[in-house]
Amino acid sequence: MTVTVRELRPDATSDIERYVRVRHLALPYMFFTPESVVHELSLAHPDAHGRKLVAEEDGEIVGTAQIGLAHESPEPGQGFLNVYIDPARTGRGAGTLLVRTAEEHLASHGATKLFAWVLDEPGNRAFAERRGYRASRCAHFLVLDLAHGALPPLQAPPPGVEVRTAADFADDPRPLFTLDAETVSDEPGDIDAELTDYEAWLTQTWHHPLLDRELTTVAVADGRPAAFSLAHTDGARRYRSGMTGTARAFRGRGLAKLVKNASLHRARAAGYAEAHTGNDADNGPMLAINTWFGYEIRASEVRYVRELG
Repeated sequence: MTVTVRELRPDATSDIERYVRVRHLALPYMFFTPESVVHELSLAHPDAHGRKLVAEEDGEIVGTAQIGLAHESPEPGQGFLNVYIDPARTGRGAGTLLVRTAEEHLASHGATKLFAWVLDEPGNRAFAERRGYRASRCAHFLVLDLAHGALPPLQAPPPGVEVRTAADFADDPRPLFTLDAETVSDEPGDIDAELTDYEAWLTQTWHHPLLDRELTTVAVADGRPAAFSLAHTDGARRYRSGMTGTARAFRGRGLAKLVKNASLHRARAAGYAEAHTGNDADNGPMLAINTWFGYEIRASEVRYVRELG
């Protein structure tokens, strides 16, 4: 059996479909569509030097890698590589070849520190550690049964607060960009991010094919967006909460719960049966909110770090 690595071909439908299939097999708590993969690949920011790689075994895609530079971070030289292999095809060299190819690409574009998410399983962790990566923080995949579970009752917004959707900002989404930028800068993590490029945000977030503007919910207070819960959907049965955040001046008023609850109720009414989200293990307040909604941890990932040079 011969394993080779190459770049994903965005213009080849069968390539994209096989890439999506492997990602779903390896990471069932996330969802992708061919449209979202092509969007992310073709419209990636040039400073990210992003690539999507595939490992083939005798012509069949058995592994994938998503790699790039954290161009939104104020600290230069930080790269990321997330490698996922078909669980039925591990141990055949695909992971090793993908990591080596990813590291060479990132180093050639100035990366000096690499970050990789690794599923929290003994074999995966040992694989990373043999290659010089050290464990950092942990994050969880959580799932909520929307079809059969009981959501908290809808809450009336506090005085002076109005619950709206992202669709209401279609003519001018810049206020949502401003709120997103503030909350991202405060999000726990090992790579700091600063959102400063509005046009890039429009391309990568506002026009993302999985973004559901009717389910993305916004609390407006004092005439501006104060909290939001971003929603992605697969167009069939699965809903995923992306970023949920509150502007600093409005924290401690329950607005994150308010918008997330409203979004979940709308998702269930629209026929979505399963709600997914992710949670940094160190973000206690958000984990408490997700537990309050009834989310259950289904799997975890560990962030691994390697210094180059």
